[in-house]
Amino acid sequence: MNRLITLLAGLLLGAVAAAQSPAPARDPQASLITRTKGPNVIIVLVDDAGTGDFSCHGHPFFRSPNIDRLHSESVRLTDFHVAPMCSPTRGQLLTGCHGMRTGVTSVTAGRTFVRPFYPFAPKIFSAAGYATGIFGKWHLGDSYPHRPMDRGFGTAYWAPGWGFGSAPEYGNTLIDGRMLRGDRPEPFKGYVTDVCFDEAMRWMKDQQSARKPFFCYLPLHAAHGPLIAPQKYLDMFKGRKAAPFYAMLANVDDNMGRLESFLQSTGLREDTVVIFMTDNGGTAGVPIHNAGLRAGKVTYWEGGHRVPCFIRWPAGGLRQPSDVGELTQVQDILPTLLSFAGIEHSSSGAQFDGKDLAELLRGRTERLPERTLYVQYGPGAGDKDASGPKKFSAAIMRGSWRLLDGERLYDVAKDRHQDKDVAAEHPEVVASLRADYERWWKENDFDRTLRLFDTLSIGAPKQPSVELTCADWQDLYVDNTGHVNNAAGGPRGGHLNVVVERAGEYEFTLRRWPERLGVALDGRPTTAPAAKALPIAGARLTVSRLTFDAQADPGASAIRLRATLPAGRTELQAWFKDKEGNDLCGAFYVQATFIK
Repeated sequence: MNRLITLLAGLLLGAVAAAQSPAPARDPQASLITRTKGPNVIIVLVDDAGTGDFSCHGHPFFRSPNIDRLHSESVRLTDFHVAPMCSPTRGQLLTGCHGMRTGVTSVTAGRTFVRPFYPFAPKIFSAAGYATGIFGKWHLGDSYPHRPMDRGFGTAYWAPGWGFGSAPEYGNTLIDGRMLRGDRPEPFKGYVTDVCFDEAMRWMKDQQSARKPFFCYLPLHAAHGPLIAPQKYLDMFKGRKAAPFYAMLANVDDNMGRLESFLQSTGLREDTVVIFMTDNGGTAGVPIHNAGLRAGKVTYWEGGHRVPCFIRWPAGGLRQPSDVGELTQVQDILPTLLSFAGIEHSSSGAQFDGKDLAELLRGRTERLPERTLYVQYGPGAGDKDASGPKKFSAAIMRGSWRLLDGERLYDVAKDRHQDKDVAAEHPEVVASLRADYERWWKENDFDRTLRLFDTLSIGAPKQPSVELTCADWQDLYVDNTGHVNNAAGGPRGGHLNVVVERAGEYEFTLRRWPERLGVALDGRPTTAPAAKALPIAGARLTVSRLTFDAQADPGASAIRLRATLPAGRTELQAWFKDKEGNDLCGAFYVQATFIK
C-alpha cells in the first residue's frame, strides 16, 4: 500500500509538471547518502547485436576473442532481458525504472524523454562524488532539458537522434564525421567506435589522476546501420553474409581488447566494474546464428529482448565466473551498481522497478524471489499507428514462462525457440500472468499516463537557440534520413510538445533539409537523387494558439518567421505550402531562437 501511495503521488506530481510547469519543481536526486570512493563503473552497450552474435555463444564463424575473455572472467546473466528497441532499453538502464512508467517507450514519436521526476544514474553518481561521462549514442532527447549534460553527465561526447542515419544527423558519417562535445559540434578523424573508446579512456585516465571514481557510459553506435566499417575489417569477412555487420562487431572486439589493456596498464582493472551488454535482440546476424532464440529486434519473441550481460569486478567479491540463470531485466543494473558503490538513494516521486542483484552476483543467494516482469514498448518501426503501447501487446515473464500478447504461452526452459504454444495445457498460468499484468497496468494508470508527453524547451537560457526535428513529432514515426527524403508524415507533419521558457520575441527558421547541407527548400541533396523535391513556396507555423504565415524567397534554403509568445506549455507545428496554398509536408527542421 505504501508503494502504491508513493507511486500515485509521483504520477500526480508528474502529471501536473507535464501539464502546467515549464520545469520540474524538484530534483529527485536531492535525498542521497553519498560516499566519495566506490568502484569505478564502465558500461559498454553494443547496439543491435544479439545473444548469438559472439563466439562465446557458439557462432559458427565470427570470432570475438576479447569479448570471449571478458565472458570467461564475468558473472553472466543468461536470462537477462531488455526492451526490443534502443531508447526504451537506455531509459530503463539509466533510471532503474520501466519505460512504460518513465515515458520512454519508443525511439521517436515524442516518446524518447524520461519524465523529470524519475531517478537518473549520472545525477545519482555525480551527487555521490563520481565523475560521470558518456561517449557515444544517447537517444534520450536531443535538446534541453533532455541532453546528457542536462541529465547529470559532467562530460558528454555524443550524437543526436539514434546516430548516423537518423533525421537529426542527416548527412553525418561514421568515418571522419562529427560528434557533439557538450553542445558544440566537433569533427572527428577516423572511425566513430575507435574515437569513442579513445575519448573514454583519455577521460578515465584524467579521473584517475584526479583520484576521482568514475561512471563511464560507452553506448556504441555499432552495429546499428548504416553498416559501415574500416576496410581492414570488411576484408576479414569477404564472401560472408552480413559482412559489414560482423566487420563492425570485430572492431568492437578489438576496442574491448584495447580497453582491457588500458585497465591493466593503469592499475584500474581490479576496482572497476565492467558491464557488457546489448540494447536489444539481434538484427543482421539473426538468420546466421541466433543461439537457439526465435526472431530478433522489435519482436516479443525471446530473440527480441533476451541479450548477453557480463559483469566483472575483480575486487568486488563476486562469485566465480559462471552462468546465473535467474530471470533478470535491464532495470536491475542501476540499483545493483548503487549497492556496489555503497550509495543509498531515495526519492519521494518514484521507486526503482529493478532489484538489487548484489547478493546474487556475490553468490550469497542462488535464487531471487519470484517476480513477474514485463517487456513492452511501442510504437515499433513501421507501425502505422504510432500512438503508443497497446494493452497486452507485451511479453509477460515469470520464471521460464512467457505469455505473448496475453494469449500464447511458452515454457522457454523446455522450448527455447518458442515453437509450442502451451496455453491450452496451462490455463491457470495464463490466468495468473494476465492478472499480474492487469494489476500492473491499473496500478500505473497506463490508460492515462501513456498519453502524457514530456516537453522540449524553447527560449531556455541554457539553450536559447534550439533545433527541433521531425524525430519528436508526436505519434508519428519519422526519425530516419529516408523519412526526410520521402517527405514522410503527411502534408502537415506532426506537432511538437514544447514549453516556451520565456515570454518574448522569437525567430523560427523552417527548413526542409538540415542547414549544414545548404540545400534549397524546393531542391534535394546531391547525395539523395531519389529524394522528393517539392515546390515549396511558403510556410505556416502554429504555436501558442497563434498562426503565422510567410513566403519563401527564390532559391532560399529556409523560411523565417518572427513571433511574440507568452510563456508556458503549448504545441508547435510547422509545415510547407505550394504557391496555390496547398499543404506539402511538415518542416522537418525548425530552429527556434529567443530574441528578446
